[in-house]
Amino acid sequence: MKNHDVIIIGGGPSGIITGVTAKKQNPEKSFLMIKEEEKGLVPCGIPYIFHDLEDVSKNAMGPKPFVDAGGEVLVDKVTNINFDNKSLTTESGEEFSYNKLVFATGSTPTIPKFIKGYDLDGVENIKKSYGYIDQLMKKTDAAQNIVVIGGGFIGVEIAEQLAKYKDKVVSLIEMEKHCLYKAFSVDFALKADIEIKESGVNLYTETKVEEILGKDGKVSSVKLSTGKVINADIVIFCVGYKPRTDLAKKAGLEINSRGMIRVDNYRRTGKKDVYAVGDCAQTLGFITGRTDNIMLASTATAEARVLGYNLFNIKLLRGFTGTLSVFSTEINKKAFASAGAIEQVAKEANIDYVIGQFKDVDRHPGTIADTYPLEAKIIANPENGEIIGGELFGGKGVGEMINIVSLAIQKYVTVYEFVSFQFGTHPLLTTAPTKYVLVKAAELAIAQIKKRK
Repeated sequence: MKNHDVIIIGGGPSGIITGVTAKKQNPEKSFLMIKEEEKGLVPCGIPYIFHDLEDVSKNAMGPKPFVDAGGEVLVDKVTNINFDNKSLTTESGEEFSYNKLVFATGSTPTIPKFIKGYDLDGVENIKKSYGYIDQLMKKTDAAQNIVVIGGGFIGVEIAEQLAKYKDKVVSLIEMEKHCLYKAFSVDFALKADIEIKESGVNLYTETKVEEILGKDGKVSSVKLSTGKVINADIVIFCVGYKPRTDLAKKAGLEINSRGMIRVDNYRRTGKKDVYAVGDCAQTLGFITGRTDNIMLASTATAEARVLGYNLFNIKLLRGFTGTLSVFSTEINKKAFASAGAIEQVAKEANIDYVIGQFKDVDRHPGTIADTYPLEAKIIANPENGEIIGGELFGGKGVGEMINIVSLAIQKYVTVYEFVSFQFGTHPLLTTAPTKYVLVKAAELAIAQIKKRK
């Protein structure tokens, strides 16, 4: 039986960053990563394979940083784990013992099996698998009529990418009133719907899929709750992901009500020297304090860095105190981003809030040729002024501006402090210093607080 100080199960972002961070902190320890496929993918880049990247190989992700740091990699599948004697076996029959074990097994697509026809040939999903996505791209290349089910980030981005091919008819079906409704408040989600339509996608919101119809075992069309039937050469489910925890359950780890491995702030499970990180592991909302289900590579790598530093000795005392959802995307060359508790999240969690919202352009003066509309929304606690959420709409700069909001939330910055935020500006790069949109939004939030007093 081969022994390693640390064995990591899974080779996605959380597994790689855990391994790299922990190995650098503990260079004398031996590390092994066991992953099921030789090649991996950058999860957030998968939609762009279907047009902008043109080839799956341009979105490849591998464990090279981990190997460069001194780790070993085995392409195999873990089938059994014995926590009592700290050992595991793989599908090929190899046996290993460990001192520390990390579950970084990720997530797997949710398949709505309650929809009749879900198992027809030509009904696909977005599996985080290099080989699967390579084959799926060949199928979408050959298809003329494509139906995407699910208006979250992955569904929206894939639909928009496929609609760039002018010879394809792409339809997007979303049961909520707006796409991206879990990430953006109504006014921002409505903007996203508009951009989706303008990108060439046939958008159907507040609509359910009644049945996927087929002929000779292959998909031919999709029947909607409205009675409309849409032709389909291929159907792609994008209705979310579920934690991949079958191995953890089998081994005896505690699983929470959302199907995630239960962990504490240091990513420790209930079993000694066993940890979990990334999509398979429990998250607690930074603002709400409740069990959440946020699956983002950015979140996973933040967790992984904390775990990597603390794997053998507690070095970062605060650990991972809560997951702050920070989202961004681009639709039809317009950027959308949000962080923390948006309006509907605050309402659902019974959190009182006020809003400050300001619109301008992202360059100054506004007569510069490549300006974009820019809109910022700051959501704050009216009792103490702490920023609890924010949303942005505009050009590419929005993708980094939301990280300012995220840091403000994490550091419990108030709108009163934020108005004295010292920032750099430039005509070709930012909004005007006289009306920096985040500061103006904070000022308007203060005005709303004063109205309550």
